[in-house]
Amino acid sequence: MPPPSDIVKVAIEWPGAFPKLMEIDQKKPLSAIIKEVCEGWSLGNHENFALQNADSTNFYITEKNRNDIKNGSILRLTTSPSQMAGQLHERIQSSSMDAKLEALKDLANSSRDVTFAQEFINLDGISLLTQMVESGTERYQKLQKIMKPCFGDLLSFTLTAFVELMDHGIVSWDTFSVAFIKKIAGYVNKSAMDTAVLQRSLAILESMVLNSQDLYQKVAQEITIGQLIPHLQGTDQDIQTYTIAVINALFLKAPEDKRQEMAHILAQKQLRSIILSNVIRSPKPINDEMAHQLYVLQVLTFNLLEDRMMTKMDPQDQAQRDIIFELRRIAFDVECEPNNSGSIEKRKSMYTRDYKKLGFINHVNPAMDFTQIPPGMLALDNMLYFARHHQDAYIRIVLENSSREDKHECPFGRSSIELTKMLCEILKVGELPSENCHDFHPMFFTHDRSFEEFFCICIQLLNKTWKEMRATSEDFNKVMQVVREQIMRALTQKPNSLDQLKSRLQNLSYTEILKIRQSERMNQEDFQSRPILELREKIQPEIMELIKQQRLNRLCDGTCFRKISSRRRQGVK
Repeated sequence: MPPPSDIVKVAIEWPGAFPKLMEIDQKKPLSAIIKEVCEGWSLGNHENFALQNADSTNFYITEKNRNDIKNGSILRLTTSPSQMAGQLHERIQSSSMDAKLEALKDLANSSRDVTFAQEFINLDGISLLTQMVESGTERYQKLQKIMKPCFGDLLSFTLTAFVELMDHGIVSWDTFSVAFIKKIAGYVNKSAMDTAVLQRSLAILESMVLNSQDLYQKVAQEITIGQLIPHLQGTDQDIQTYTIAVINALFLKAPEDKRQEMAHILAQKQLRSIILSNVIRSPKPINDEMAHQLYVLQVLTFNLLEDRMMTKMDPQDQAQRDIIFELRRIAFDVECEPNNSGSIEKRKSMYTRDYKKLGFINHVNPAMDFTQIPPGMLALDNMLYFARHHQDAYIRIVLENSSREDKHECPFGRSSIELTKMLCEILKVGELPSENCHDFHPMFFTHDRSFEEFFCICIQLLNKTWKEMRATSEDFNKVMQVVREQIMRALTQKPNSLDQLKSRLQNLSYTEILKIRQSERMNQEDFQSRPILELREKIQPEIMELIKQQRLNRLCDGTCFRKISSRRRQGVK
């Protein structure tokens, strides 16, 4: 007798008969079990039968998955996968539209099972479906006026079955003809198309692009961003999701030299504002799949910054050096001096003084500060954007810090470089999108230059935090850690706009961060355990007395305070 662990108690159904309760020995061949079940109902040719889960999946039981059967499961005796595949292969070629429609409906449902899919594909079923799409649909389109719903369902179930069969990864996507691609693209490009057909067509195009570089080229020739945008302006979130998925696929598979060009096209077509108004700010809640596609689009958009992030500045490039001159000019409202104005030494001294005020590490040749990658030239791009588009804030930060004591100034140049590097790390610039992440930020869809605006907000935050911490140059890394925490905590709250981000950051001052840290530490389970609480109560009086004595000693011994006189700075006691 087999051990109890190898026995599974199940119920087996057969149409027109009472379910049969039986014990299945998992060590026994599946064919022998099926033969035993068939004999119990006096059915011959047991090789034409199979067991199937009697749930919504209807998946076949095979030697590979039979160990998933649990006690109390309900199974169904049914036609074997090979028999079912043969029957459906024949039925979908019926001349009767009603019979064909029912067969395609059954095929779309059965194709989710990999066991059935393998049998149907072995009968060259994929080619049959593609032929029906390429040539057969013209015949059905002639009947479209008198049987429009039937035509839509017919094509919908054909494409659904195709998608389900291809999702198993048994057949390569490279085998499809240009005629088939054109037909699928045609369904997407039509202004009025059945919703189910449009969904399946978009799904097929996405899979083609993602699974074959050769097919990417062919699909890119048939589909433009302009043709996809109208699908985002509707109200069907599934269609919108599939549309963004196709845009992401085209973006992801585009060659390096084409990505910037595609980004320019996306900007021209105002894709961002359309997504913002029709998807993100739609009354309907955003589901997980849409959130994932928006996250992917966000990542791919930020990845366009990777080239600048990994480009070192060439100290000999005059155009790049002119950007640094521009930063100096805006900050100090000076014109570039002609070559003959003053001695070379005097000009160098003046430049060095101004570059020091701008907070560069290398005062003599600040171009050297941008040879570190990351963030490379991206940091300089951010600084120039801030200086041009937020000029008052830029001038205030530079002049404010240049008037402080040397050790208390917040170096704008060094801060901008480190902050840019930090923001690239937070947003994972250059990394491929994760398959299971839904972490998109609505605020990045509210501005065409969202990364640069994000930087402008954060550099002002850094300067504010520096003052709140009363930091010196030795505290630079500590300040950057606090700023990172402020940014991360603000992003976790998912602000809907850049203005909302500013507001959240205003509420996350250095004092507030200290309170949050203290609260989190105190709420940790270890700090609330009984031994810790007892120890705290026991030593608290001793600690308080020690603090009291230290303060008294400090008062008795005296100390030095900084006092600013009208003539000079001096320390007095």
